Amino acid sequence: MADLVTGEESFPSVDLPTPERVLADTGWASLWHAYGPAADVPAQLPALFSDDQNAREAGLQFLFGTVHHQGTLYEATVPAALYVASILRDPRTNLATDQRLPLRAELLAWIASVGQTASDDLEDSRRENGSPLAAYPQAVAIRKMRPLLFTTAFDLTEHPDRRIREAAIAACIPLMDDPQLQHHRAALVPLVRQVLGTSELWQHRERAIDALDAWGEDSSGLEGQQNPFEFCDSDLPPIATSVWTAGPWSSTSDADGPPF
Repeated sequence: MADLVTGEESFPSVDLPTPERVLADTGWASLWHAYGPAADVPAQLPALFSDDQNAREAGLQFLFGTVHHQGTLYEATVPAALYVASILRDPRTNLATDQRLPLRAELLAWIASVGQTASDDLEDSRRENGSPLAAYPQAVAIRKMRPLLFTTAFDLTEHPDRRIREAAIAACIPLMDDPQLQHHRAALVPLVRQVLGTSELWQHRERAIDALDAWGEDSSGLEGQQNPFEFCDSDLPPIATSVWTAGPWSSTSDADGPPF
């Protein structure tokens, strides 16, 4: 993939396993999600590709509400993230959801939430609370996966559908905490400013401002929400656009670690 700034190849080829192999090669029954053993995952996730919209919605709800419930990383979240990354290029992810969004945008929102829950902010919070990140192995595993997730999301930052472009850029932001990825920030900054920073969704605009400020970049001229307590029903939740979750920056997100 060509770097947006230099035109040179910026990422190595990523050989993702097929989604079928992820499902078949993972010992799901030995892993846990929000409601117990994850033996039901192999039957639930393929519903994302169903021709039946109700079945697709059920698969998406399972992904957000069970595998990554309220921003928590469970054992099953880790291979599920690999599964989601492996299907993002599948044309069937262009199918619409109940929110009239492409499924691909919803899946990118899920990756954004997973990435945020394994971000440096979480590490700092756990350190302040005397609970090191090493005690949260799911977060450690996701952090090791960040380069792969970033590469997959970044490939979609020039997608012709703006909703997918915005979701891809938003997904890249928390993954950029990885030291291996920070040298790609120059390629992402213009996208954050010009695409995410001009989104119709104030939550996306605020996310752009926060990211640019955190990176020491100029965010002047971008407008976030004038009144943070004024919520417009027509606007969707930040980054995680699904109705199943309030998003990784919600007060319901896992700030203190998973509810073991």
